[in-house]
Amino acid sequence: MQAPVITTAIPKRRYQFGPYQAVLLGDIESPDPVRYRYLLALVRTGEAQPSVFVSCEKNSRAQAQNGSHRMRILSEQGNEDLGSSDDYADADAFAGAALAAAARVLGLAGI
Repeated sequence: MQAPVITTAIPKRRYQFGPYQAVLLGDIESPDPVRYRYLLALVRTGEAQPSVFVSCEKNSRAQAQNGSHRMRILSEQGNEDLGSSDDYADADAFAGAALAAAARVLGLAGI
């Protein structure tokens, strides 16, 4: 998995998500070329590293007509662009959409 490189980040919220601990990170500094607004990192109980990341990334001006931010999921299965929305700039809206996307990828239906 091509995980984001995080220099610093502040945990904003934590969620128990089935066998995963999910942490919503904000105020992210990264040397990556992407400008992260939020990252949702999902760590399986008993493991040290996240197995899935869902990112909220600031769109370029050329892409902003589709929404100010885009959501992507990064997992062992690969990277998937989940579309753009102005709503993703809001932490609660992003977290809800990111948890739903993670549930689909991780096979956690009904959570």
